[in-house]
Amino acid sequence: MTFKGKVWKFGDDVNTDEIIPARYLNITDPIKLAEHVMEDADPDFPSKVTPGDIIVAGKNFGCGSSREHAPVALKGAGIACVIAASFARIFFRNAFNMGLLIFESSEASVGIKEGEIIKIDPDEGLITNLSSGAIFKVASIPVFMKQLVEDGGLIAHLKKDRANPYV
Repeated sequence: MTFKGKVWKFGDDVNTDEIIPARYLNITDPIKLAEHVMEDADPDFPSKVTPGDIIVAGKNFGCGSSREHAPVALKGAGIACVIAASFARIFFRNAFNMGLLIFESSEASVGIKEGEIIKIDPDEGLITNLSSGAIFKVASIPVFMKQLVEDGGLIAHLKKDRANPYV
């Protein structure tokens, strides 16, 4: 499963209130949340982002409160994945639980610029910058975590397991 997309670049310490502001936490519909995703970091972002786009950020992406709304809003906007130098631990876990693919790479975080097109091969652990030709190695995702993303998140994964008693 490889995919490619256009990069949107953000800096260090992007917090969950910038990803989805607290004033929208009464919304649960991912598509409605997507209408406000990243608007406190870039007010025009919701109107610019297209399905399949990729966010590349600095260190500590997703810091702040432990809201599941943040990865849900990113998924609702069609973000294919987030690449960051590092993630806040609670965001890291919430992303996989909500089915959002993420990768940690400080080299990719620095070496990829906004607007570039990148290709990601999660199975090989490779990010290829199609604009510059640079290649970045990332840790492969553990099989269980990959299964969570493929199933659409933890709840969907558990429902799938219960539907098949032989799993």
